Amino acid sequence: MNIDFKNDEILFLEGETGIVGIVKVAHENKMLFIATQNNEEIVQFLEKDDIIAVSNFKKDKRAIRSQAYLTREEDSPIVILNKNHPSTKRLSQVLSVGEKVNLNCNIIPGTHPEQDVLCSCDSLSGISICKTSTGVKLNKEYENYTIEEF
Repeated sequence: MNIDFKNDEILFLEGETGIVGIVKVAHENKMLFIATQNNEEIVQFLEKDDIIAVSNFKKDKRAIRSQAYLTREEDSPIVILNKNHPSTKRLSQVLSVGEKVNLNCNIIPGTHPEQDVLCSCDSLSGISICKTSTGVKLNKEYENYTIEEF
């Protein structure tokens, strides 16, 4: 299923107990800095049609917009917490950036530092989101979505 949207728009996939917001990177030659638990910094090079996906379990679209803005426009680094970090229990929002994102509800916090897996609610689990030049392609039909101004 293809869903087209513009660089100044955000796509929301709405689940029963959570929501995922998706925007395009929209800038060429962008670098994303990822701080690891080993006190290292990984640089991920992004293309303008790559996606930023933010999963929120409070269904708060404002929080999703804010996180997407910080990542896309302000170059805010991503911080990876290890599975034993006490803050992982309090995360209501997580994000993934790249050409493909796989939504999964069975993730143990801190065990998936790769950027192609994103924790989601049950009703969104199993959806793969792949970038296209005009939006995204989902691996299956999903009708509960909206496109809004970013």
